[in-house]
Amino acid sequence: MIRFEPSKNDILETYERIKNLIHRTPLLTSESLNQMFGCMLYFKCENFQKAGAFKFRGASNAVLSLNKNDLIKGVITHSSGNHAAALSLAARMKNVPAYIVMPNTAPEIKKKAVAAYGAKITFSEPTVKSREETAKKIADQTGATFIHPYDNYTIIAGQSTCAKEIFEEVDDLDYLISPVGGAGLVSGSCLSAYHFSNRTKVIGAEPKGADDAFRSLRDKTIYPSINPNTICDGLLTQLCDKTYLILTKYLYEIITIEDHVTINAMKIIWQRMKIIVEPSSAITLGVVMNNPDKFRNKKVGLILSGGNADLDKLPWQKKF
Repeated sequence: MIRFEPSKNDILETYERIKNLIHRTPLLTSESLNQMFGCMLYFKCENFQKAGAFKFRGASNAVLSLNKNDLIKGVITHSSGNHAAALSLAARMKNVPAYIVMPNTAPEIKKKAVAAYGAKITFSEPTVKSREETAKKIADQTGATFIHPYDNYTIIAGQSTCAKEIFEEVDDLDYLISPVGGAGLVSGSCLSAYHFSNRTKVIGAEPKGADDAFRSLRDKTIYPSINPNTICDGLLTQLCDKTYLILTKYLYEIITIEDHVTINAMKIIWQRMKIIVEPSSAITLGVVMNNPDKFRNKKVGLILSGGNADLDKLPWQKKF
């Protein structure tokens, strides 16, 4: 397990460790969207990743980094969905138990995915306190290794491989936009940009209704995520010390947008690119839509972090 901020060598070693387990996801472009927004957009399609989200990168790295004695007892985490599914799949591939604590408000599609991967699910109240207490109790009972969704340098190193792949295909990006929740992905993106594409500015995309990361960096203190209100269910968590420090050192800025912009962006991606993304992914295009002057004539990478959308509850089918 990685004990300190992942170095360039850590990222390279991580990629070698997981490259045969993960998908190298495509980097798609759309001429119609380039014309619509006046810039060159590169969409990194982690919605095509195993388990449907970038989280499989970090989860597979965490599982593959455990020693044999720890593996036998299995792994445990708490997650609203994508990390839970990713860790469950990674554990199944190594034939070890996975114990997952999910808030009872998690989307049904994500509950079903975790169950399908064979994990043992325990539901908790939808608070950080309840999730953490439930997970600790199960870990004490089973001896399973706790794998935090983002407060873990081994996880962050895994997530950094997403941006590394982008920079291998486009070496002169002006901006890379990543969603911000607990910030494992955007932290990894910052580290990859620093080590492999130093001229690229990394921007975090965050919902206005869950803007704790924006306020945390602005005020130089970590704010908890209290009563977040957003359709981006993957972006409800708060920063930890690890991600906060990485963002403080390397992130260019965080831009917040309203949910109605994210919904429009999601719909455009579905219609124009013919691919399924969830709201937490579409927010990256929403940032471009809301700031056209900033990105005009620039090369912009957008991480589409996942595609686990609930097809029975599409956001444009209800009023906001």
